[in-house]
Amino acid sequence: MKTTLLASAVLFALPLAAIAADPPPPPMGWSGTGEAGLSVASGNTKSQNLNAKLDFKFNDEQWKDDFYLLAVRNKANVTVSTVDTSTTPPTIVNSSNYDLTANRYEAGASLGYKLDDRSYIVGAGRYEHDTFSPYDYQYILSIGYGYQVLKNASDELSAEIGPGYKVVQQADYAVANPTPPPALLIVHPDSDSNVVLRGKIDYKHAFSDTVAFVDSFTVEAGSGNKFIQNDAGLAVKMSDKLALKAGLQTRHNSEVPNGFKKTDELFTTNLVYNF
Repeated sequence: MKTTLLASAVLFALPLAAIAADPPPPPMGWSGTGEAGLSVASGNTKSQNLNAKLDFKFNDEQWKDDFYLLAVRNKANVTVSTVDTSTTPPTIVNSSNYDLTANRYEAGASLGYKLDDRSYIVGAGRYEHDTFSPYDYQYILSIGYGYQVLKNASDELSAEIGPGYKVVQQADYAVANPTPPPALLIVHPDSDSNVVLRGKIDYKHAFSDTVAFVDSFTVEAGSGNKFIQNDAGLAVKMSDKLALKAGLQTRHNSEVPNGFKKTDELFTTNLVYNF
């Protein structure tokens, strides 16, 4: 987590010293990208991994909008532990199953109304469902102010900040039953909602016409859980339409139930199609 925060701080500081140049004009109207990665293993180990993302953008003299859909799904051989209550005392039984180990779907949108060449008002929303996260789902609606800090031929840097309203649903969890059977009781927590501060920093650096580094840092901080996500990626163009991209996503929740880790990382290698 410290590495992610340090990298984001460096990314924020470096472009401020860049020498300005005339940037290429932004594309007008609709544009978008689609990226996907698939890996399949069989034999001694068996697994299937799929991640995919669709991103649509709209830009004109007054608006800069962004819409995206994302899916991450993985199946693999996993060891499952169950409680056998037919014995005294109850015993733990381990078995190997081919089952889901990742299952996340996410959708988001932002609508930016330009005030001038650099500043804009932005309304944003994000929803995610994650079977294996500390939270079954979480969504946020926010409004804020955005500013294009830097834009030249090789570097782009923008920042957004504003208040939002967030709802989270903690995942079910098991506790010991003081009067078994059963040995365990499943707790279904109520959803939690609060006002949060949303911040986002987007940075892009073009090393050449074919190689570019992008980084997006998002924070949603409130009185309850504080959510931080950093997406870093390196893209290599093969043609005007196709590119290869390697990405590292780091996600952190400040408050999680017992048995869950606070930080998750996902490394991907995808084929990207630009349209």
